[in-house]
Amino acid sequence: MVTRTKGLAAATAGALAVAALAGASAAGASDRPLLRGLAHANPKAPGLSSPNRLSVELAQVTRAQGSDTVENPQDGVGYYGYDSIDNVPPLLPVVGAGGASLAEAHKTEPDKNTYLVLRGQDGPDPAYDYGTHFLFQGHEGGTPGYVSRVNLDADPAHRITILATRDAKGLLPDFDGSTWNPFANKLLMTSENGAAGGVWAGDVNYSPGATFTELPALGKAGYEGIQTASDGSIWMVEDVGGATVAGTNGRLANSFVYRFVPTHKGDLTTGTLQALQVLRRSGDPMDTAADLMSQDIEDLHKLGSSFATRWVTVHQTTSANATQTFSSLDAAKAAKATAFKRPENGVFRPGSHFGEFFFTETGDTNATSTANGQAGGWGGVFRLRQNGPSAGAGTLSLVSLGDAEHTSFDNLAFADEDHLLVVEDRGDLLHAQLNALDSGWVISVGRAGSPPVRFLAEGRDASATIDSALTDAKVPGFQNDGDNEITGIHVSDGDPSDGGLLGAKQPRLFEKGWRLFWTAQHGDNVTSEIVPQRTAGSRSRHGLRDQRDE
Repeated sequence: MVTRTKGLAAATAGALAVAALAGASAAGASDRPLLRGLAHANPKAPGLSSPNRLSVELAQVTRAQGSDTVENPQDGVGYYGYDSIDNVPPLLPVVGAGGASLAEAHKTEPDKNTYLVLRGQDGPDPAYDYGTHFLFQGHEGGTPGYVSRVNLDADPAHRITILATRDAKGLLPDFDGSTWNPFANKLLMTSENGAAGGVWAGDVNYSPGATFTELPALGKAGYEGIQTASDGSIWMVEDVGGATVAGTNGRLANSFVYRFVPTHKGDLTTGTLQALQVLRRSGDPMDTAADLMSQDIEDLHKLGSSFATRWVTVHQTTSANATQTFSSLDAAKAAKATAFKRPENGVFRPGSHFGEFFFTETGDTNATSTANGQAGGWGGVFRLRQNGPSAGAGTLSLVSLGDAEHTSFDNLAFADEDHLLVVEDRGDLLHAQLNALDSGWVISVGRAGSPPVRFLAEGRDASATIDSALTDAKVPGFQNDGDNEITGIHVSDGDPSDGGLLGAKQPRLFEKGWRLFWTAQHGDNVTSEIVPQRTAGSRSRHGLRDQRDE
């Protein structure tokens, strides 16, 4: 595919002032974004640190970073992106005893962002006004993996609040994905921790000693992406890599797309867990996990194809078995649900009445996988269409097929009805193989296979550059990941009502409170807000002002 490098559409000054990140052109062509695409990704090279690059129409503002202290240290968490209280061990590598070793604080992975506008929120300081604008995240990979609240209106001393490090059983879940459920009035957090993963629910308001409670009815699985639908159902996607096939560097499909239908809307203790099943032309279920290069998995990754789907029950939770845990992964396999190659995140399309659900596949993240191309090794983006969120059947089609230039799709968010923002998670191996760090893309969903436009070329901060070098050198005592990774791309106006569910409204990015956040995970662990270039550094009406009164 060829990336457009010049102006992608003629736009009037008025259209740019509206500043939809990927809105229609002045002529109304819905597949032509108002952004000038970036020609290439940032390269990866030993000792080379590079800045993030955005389309010229955009800028970014740091909202939180790893070395920001939290206002209520606990369980080894003293900083936003580091497990280290009182700077012991040091945050960055220093020469140890005798100059023979290096030590540094273990870094967390602030992941999927959830933005909410809320009133009356408390914090550890009872005399402080914490404002109304908040960004929530799970910190995957931490010890513990905790839930943070970035208080966007607060001063530095009150900017980061830890909501919870433990669950109701006293355990330390590896929190990852997040979403708001207005029907239960709870923040839902996933854990991508394989058989120990699952979904937890907790409060957005601060309370000393608060915990999150696991929801057994949603099963045990390596869940990452999670969304609430208008009917109260909970949609989850699983990120569990399959076995590597000998001699191929490719991995079998081993993850599923799930839907939990509660018995009573807002009550997540009982209900039915279902998994998506894709059907062959014959009407039989596809067996995409049988072989790396099976006909089923090749058919699934053909642009222009469309396949019938249905939801199959994998578990029924009643009051009699409400506290019992079960493996969603094993149950989905037993029900002959269709496996995908790491479908990490999913979102509902605005204007579809929750009838279109888009989800990503990350794929194999290896340039030498024999599954690259026709068998999904580079990953892709899928669209599930059905008659509303409660429908039992629908159709599945491929919207964008990955290749070496556009690959390892992970987090995603709609900028408007027709344009989907998708970011990559290639990993250090693929960065080195292709000499390219991660990118963020604008994909037009109106036409399957239309070329994505690069709006973000992620760089590598100095901390991640050091981490990468120490990882490659296998330095004793070193414990952190290498290159930066794009995660947490999130578009929202923060509306906590059921009418504010992602997908319920048409986004009006940079207007009427609609904001865009993303996180450069690893290294300095910086969470940023993307704003229009001409308003960066000013407190204008385009998302940088104090929006408490909106």
